[in-house]
Amino acid sequence: MTTAPRTIRQLTDTVINQIAAGEVIERPASVVKELVENALDAGSTRIEVATAGGGLSLIRVTDNGGGMPPEELPLAVSRHCTSKLTDDIHDIRSLGFRGEALPSIGSVARLSLRSRPEGADSAAEISVEGGRVSAVKPVAANRGTTVEVRDLFFATPARLKFMKSERAETAAITEVVKRMALAFPQVRFTLTGTDRNTLELPAVPADGEGLLRRIAQVMGRDFAENTLPIEAERDGVSLSGHASIPSFSRGNAMLQYFYVNGRPVRDKLLTGAIRGAYMDALPRDRHAVAALFITLDPALVDVNVHPAKADVRFRDPGLVRGLIVGAIRHALEISGMRASTSGADAMLAAFQRPEQRAEGHAAPQRYTPPPRPAQHPSGGWSAATSPTRPLEMSTASGFAEPGQAAFDVGAALSADARAGEVEAAPELMRTPLGAARAQVHENYIVAQTEDSLVIVDQHAAHERLVYEALKEALHARPLPAQMLLLPEIVDLPEEDADRLAAHAAFLARFGLGLERFGPGAIAVRETPSMLGKVDVPQLVRDLADEIAENDTADTLKERIDHIAATMACHGSVRSGRRLRAEEMNALLRQMEATPGSGTCNHGRPTYIELKLTDIERLFGRR
Repeated sequence: MTTAPRTIRQLTDTVINQIAAGEVIERPASVVKELVENALDAGSTRIEVATAGGGLSLIRVTDNGGGMPPEELPLAVSRHCTSKLTDDIHDIRSLGFRGEALPSIGSVARLSLRSRPEGADSAAEISVEGGRVSAVKPVAANRGTTVEVRDLFFATPARLKFMKSERAETAAITEVVKRMALAFPQVRFTLTGTDRNTLELPAVPADGEGLLRRIAQVMGRDFAENTLPIEAERDGVSLSGHASIPSFSRGNAMLQYFYVNGRPVRDKLLTGAIRGAYMDALPRDRHAVAALFITLDPALVDVNVHPAKADVRFRDPGLVRGLIVGAIRHALEISGMRASTSGADAMLAAFQRPEQRAEGHAAPQRYTPPPRPAQHPSGGWSAATSPTRPLEMSTASGFAEPGQAAFDVGAALSADARAGEVEAAPELMRTPLGAARAQVHENYIVAQTEDSLVIVDQHAAHERLVYEALKEALHARPLPAQMLLLPEIVDLPEEDADRLAAHAAFLARFGLGLERFGPGAIAVRETPSMLGKVDVPQLVRDLADEIAENDTADTLKERIDHIAATMACHGSVRSGRRLRAEEMNALLRQMEATPGSGTCNHGRPTYIELKLTDIERLFGRR
């Protein structure tokens, strides 16, 4: 690196725009995001996106918004020119506001902007190629704006080396459009191109039912069927949306969508709040599915902290996190008994033949008796040709010998404990989990409701009941603490010590007694008895890190709850234990009265419900 003195000079506009493009235009999906935001800010109700080559060859965004007059087109492709921002940078009520997107795109690609405002007789077009702006010319176009971007990064070919495969870039564009579509259900989105299958998201009403329909369009019907409505408000911050029931989860957090004043964001605070809300319901390697919308005064959130406006900073992050955690936990408590429909679907699929699964769980055909075969007195009787055989194997819908092979366990089945020898009380049949009818394999309780069949994993269910009882007993009063013979002195940065001291009263409720010990140190005098031998310095540093990031001290509570979960696992009804009818019904009633009993402590479902209509369809009765 040379050390020769250099003269300070003003950069050219082209270089300035290319530097801005490096911050704003990371990949083709970034271009789509900026252009769709502009279309939404223009009041569009229909947005069409077309791509080719993963967005590197072509991106075209067409809308029916307000449009721009010819005299404003040169300003639209100039830096820091915008119609969306007043003199108050803290009062941002639009998706875009910096006025950098179009000039940044034009500096690294071939861009054309065609627009026709409402009431105008014709449209106008301006082009930008590698930073060089052409003159405005009249063209024919419908009302609205069309922005076409070709040969992205042709002016900075080094950027092309960092692009992913065409398939990956195409998927990223699809994800951007889906995220924007969730926030604006009243807008019709169409995504087409030579590099993809067409995605059409029709407009729906901007109300609760309409949002659920848009969620089904974007996130799938399964999520819409396994979701809880979320509604809460506190100190001027309102929260709405949907979150999944605990038994419906994913292996990553990609299906967690967050919106702040309509703006899609990715924020560690919000992701951590989801994790905290499901702390008792999901294992650490499973993630809830959610679409949450936060609305608050623009002055209470800073959206100008990231070049791509993907991150935000709340003035009171603790308030937002507490609102999310409290709202989701409240929804889980009042949701009652909910079993994931995916469990029942998987069970129904297990009864079907492979070709039927490939057809999307097609309903079995109704049984039609085959024609009576010709009689052959000399040939003797044959089971295959007998007219009284029970079912024609060619028309069976999944209960043929190949379909039954998966259930051939070889050895004899375990004895059943039967609860259905007497007629079940009608009042039990009307309860969510119904009346116990049998215990099979000494682990699964089969219950019957008025319109369904319920199968309960007795060990998983009782484990959740014991765990909830233990937690209630533990947190109802301060936990016992063991005093250390000699206080443990932990050296920390001054700010971490201040944060821990501020949370000392909360930590004391869980048996951790600490106090300041001079500048930059904490003295720990007591630790929770339940934890036994504790690595005190590591525990204190973990708590300090959590408080710094989330302004909470849940690490200690998580450790105590983990011990309670272990105790519940070993203290619950074991698999292989015979239960009487009274015990099975008592377990079902306890499940109905316990929040979160749809999953065990490890996130597994405790029961599966099969509707009578599904069973009838399985047997060809529907």
